[in-house]
Amino acid sequence: MEGRQAALHRKRFGLETGAVRKDWGGRLSVALAYPNSYALGMSSLGFQIVYGILNRDDRVVAERVFYPDKPETSLPPEGGKGILSMESLSPLSRFDLIAFSLSFENDDPHVLRMLDWARIPVLQEDRDDAHPFVLGGGIRAMLNPEPLAPFFDAFLLGEAEAVLQRFIFLFRESADAGLDRRETTRRLASEIPSLYVSSLYRPRYQSDGTLEVLEPLENGVPDRIRPARDPESRAPGVSMITTPETEFGEKVLVELGRGCGRACRFCAAGHIYRPPRFRPESELKACVDRALSVTPRVGLLSPAVSDTPGIEALTARIVDRGGTFSVSSLRADSLSPKLLEHLARAGQKSIAIAPEAGTERLRRVINKHLTEEEILGAVRNIASVRGFSLKLYFMIGLPTETREDVAGITDLAKRIRHNMVQESGGRGTVGRIRLSVNCFVPKPFTPFQWFPMEPVKSLKLKQRQIRQALARTGGVTVTFDVPRWAYIQALLSLGDRRAGKILLAAHRFGGDWKEAFRRSEVNPDFFVHRPRGLDEILPWDHIDHGIRKEYLAGEYERALAEKESPECRVGRCDRCGMCPEPVAVLE
Repeated sequence: MEGRQAALHRKRFGLETGAVRKDWGGRLSVALAYPNSYALGMSSLGFQIVYGILNRDDRVVAERVFYPDKPETSLPPEGGKGILSMESLSPLSRFDLIAFSLSFENDDPHVLRMLDWARIPVLQEDRDDAHPFVLGGGIRAMLNPEPLAPFFDAFLLGEAEAVLQRFIFLFRESADAGLDRRETTRRLASEIPSLYVSSLYRPRYQSDGTLEVLEPLENGVPDRIRPARDPESRAPGVSMITTPETEFGEKVLVELGRGCGRACRFCAAGHIYRPPRFRPESELKACVDRALSVTPRVGLLSPAVSDTPGIEALTARIVDRGGTFSVSSLRADSLSPKLLEHLARAGQKSIAIAPEAGTERLRRVINKHLTEEEILGAVRNIASVRGFSLKLYFMIGLPTETREDVAGITDLAKRIRHNMVQESGGRGTVGRIRLSVNCFVPKPFTPFQWFPMEPVKSLKLKQRQIRQALARTGGVTVTFDVPRWAYIQALLSLGDRRAGKILLAAHRFGGDWKEAFRRSEVNPDFFVHRPRGLDEILPWDHIDHGIRKEYLAGEYERALAEKESPECRVGRCDRCGMCPEPVAVLE
């Protein structure tokens, strides 16, 4: 493994622009670990932002570590070194601190394998001062760290720009003072409100298996953890490394904004990053200019790029200067003709929009704020500019979904195809339509956190219904995720520390989840398929994102009543609790 891994790292490092290589002497060594492939990790702007923050500190050397690609995993680790870092080919076990960037629940098993391959004890309680300190961060940790609690020394919750430098300062200071592992974690937990040291808390359960309390074990440890936020919305996040081997290719990634005010009830990022923050247009223009000085290719990132104030002027600036750009996501109801024209000039061949549901009724349930006429109007605008291909995102298994709602997905896809053909008017080829249909997984800190996931058997039947309905529709293809893996994602999304025991068992059984489920003391369906009571203490209730639980419960009730709620009115509303001083309260 080492030979192939080292050769692959050298090849990739040679193709990169902007990576940092430092001498280790006298510096705190940090392995910034991404528990998935190099291509996916280097497409994560958050991962690159953290890499930049760490390496701007002269007292720190930060190097990247990724979960090995498939060709590497075909061979066992050699020489006891396991996974190596990109920059210096150092083994993971050599670093002072391993900081995992956690994005997806289905990456959780990779964390355990990476530690195991490095011969670092997987369980936090089995490590001593000779082992690296294992830290977790990222949106996956911000939502519900409990299933990962047994494996991490601490979780740093929130936005890295607001807290990472202070953490590094205190961690290094504790090391210089000769504090041992336990003393270090105690000090960090007491001085950083956004640091969660799970070993300093103990869960107690009621007779029915639900959580009774998660109690601190020591004085000075906060009852609730408040993730750090960057209220000043400093300069836009920008990737510092470009490489051809990523999802975005050799593009500089630019963050247009953080959070989304559309208030979709299934979306965790749209709730925990409230209120939405858009970067000032002047800063974005300067940022794009700097990006174009490095490469003519720019990637624009935001939960809804087309909602960004001044987006048309920004994209015009890119193409007028000979650049190209791609976008992460677009809203059908804010997709203007000018933006479409700029996408065409940039050479974009495909556009993605997300109706999410096939019927007006179900889109009201999820609070999508998107009508069928708006969807079809956007499609006609898209087809009038050029023969773009369309990627349409849908979910199945949404709360209250019926067979008619599932049929609505294929009916809407056919109407979209008809409108594309009609609008093209024989002017040329009509772009293809690709449906991406995923299983709904409830997420913490959303109004849908109390709903169960639909049974795997039912989801498979719905997939078959969609596949059969589109079998003879020309120009339309459909892909699905795997319901069994969606089930595991839901277990790790909604579970508590007992789900962590199931994860550990699956790891020890070589990834055999069926055997792990069979051996578990708790039926995993308890976490996945059980509706939760609105008054139930949830495994993530000790994390305080500032959003009122009563607000989420109210939105849960409005979903059942098929009623939409207003989008975010930043500074003019106190419905969710994230704008503490509203100008006026909106009912």
